Amino acid sequence: MKKHSPLLPIFLIVLVDVLGFTIVIPLLSLYAEKFGASPLVATTIVSCYAVCSLISTPLIGRLSDQYGRRRLLLISQAGTFAGFIMLGFSEALWMVFAGRILDGITAGNLSIAQAYVSDHTTPENRSKAFGLIGVAFGIGFMFGPAMGGWLGTFGLHVPFLVAAGLSLLSMVCTFFLLTNDPPPEKTEPAGDAAAMPGGKRPSPFDLEVYKEYFRRSQLASLYVQFFLFTFAFSTFTSCFALFAERRFHWTAKEVGYLFMYAGFLGIILQGGMIGRLVKKYGEVRLVLAGFVTMIVGYTMLGFAHSLAFLLVTTTILSFGNGVLRPVLTSRITQAVGRHEQGVALGISGSLSSVAMAFAPPAGGALIGQAGTDSFSWWLLAYALIPAVVALLGLMVALRKVAPDAPPTNLPVAKIG
Repeated sequence: MKKHSPLLPIFLIVLVDVLGFTIVIPLLSLYAEKFGASPLVATTIVSCYAVCSLISTPLIGRLSDQYGRRRLLLISQAGTFAGFIMLGFSEALWMVFAGRILDGITAGNLSIAQAYVSDHTTPENRSKAFGLIGVAFGIGFMFGPAMGGWLGTFGLHVPFLVAAGLSLLSMVCTFFLLTNDPPPEKTEPAGDAAAMPGGKRPSPFDLEVYKEYFRRSQLASLYVQFFLFTFAFSTFTSCFALFAERRFHWTAKEVGYLFMYAGFLGIILQGGMIGRLVKKYGEVRLVLAGFVTMIVGYTMLGFAHSLAFLLVTTTILSFGNGVLRPVLTSRITQAVGRHEQGVALGISGSLSSVAMAFAPPAGGALIGQAGTDSFSWWLLAYALIPAVVALLGLMVALRKVAPDAPPTNLPVAKIG
């Protein structure tokens, strides 16, 4: 019997998962405010999820190695479903926190899906497979926030229930479309397994692993740049709804539409332009340009008082954000041997979780000081946090400016 490709089922599963996740982006902090949360407390909800996923994702990945991808993927999706259900029926703030924590401690949907693709595709076809996952991510991030903002007009709890429905649909797809394979055997050399684009994330307690990679000067510089980029980006995305509520008197609907616009620009940039830009200007120059545009864009955000000005700001930020993630990820893979790429990318994933744990409360604390004053200097201070962090990233990048590495046959990781 002919074995079918797993790409279409995985594409559908990842797309549905990402839609469910991104639906709640525009309104999670606004939803928490409904239960009396201050901006600081509301943004801490994002941090709780990040901390839980930092610990749980490596553990769930290892369990999937032992007990099989499909089984652990279903467990992870069930946790996401239960978390959204709790959010949708929340009657108190502690239930909102519990819903995000429940989702966080079962996080791992994407990493398991990536591992499943790695198990069922040949090495030469994996770049194409992970590129397809990147497309699913791009589509989800484009339409999810807009769906969430629109659904929020029917009640702030409605998007969470729809997200739960999408998670349930994702479980159905996993159950019926993925094969019930036994735990994967180590049939490939260790180097190929470690080099899979999905990244094999080490536990946050594997300190010796982190020390080994951070001892390398060039790699450490790239990790610091990646962390600072993620910190700035997380400060913006996690707190923007609260900022826009005070500055523009926006609801989740308008916030969702703005994120959709940013997602559309990101698809254009990462879908076709990024390759040509790399060939023309090189990765080093693009990193510098990315940090410069982030500094300019976040500074402009603090002074934005009209929709037109905000759209220009978002366009500038979309370039910086859209360039830095894939280019820095590519440079990280090129700074290590092929057999180390999986762990190297896994470390960058852990750094993202750490950044997402600390960034939201930093912005939320300043927005909370603004009260309801749309012209408060505290709102400008919030926007300057990611601007200053991006400036630090630029300084680190300038210290390690070096010629681009010569072309290699290593696969460039595509990040959605």
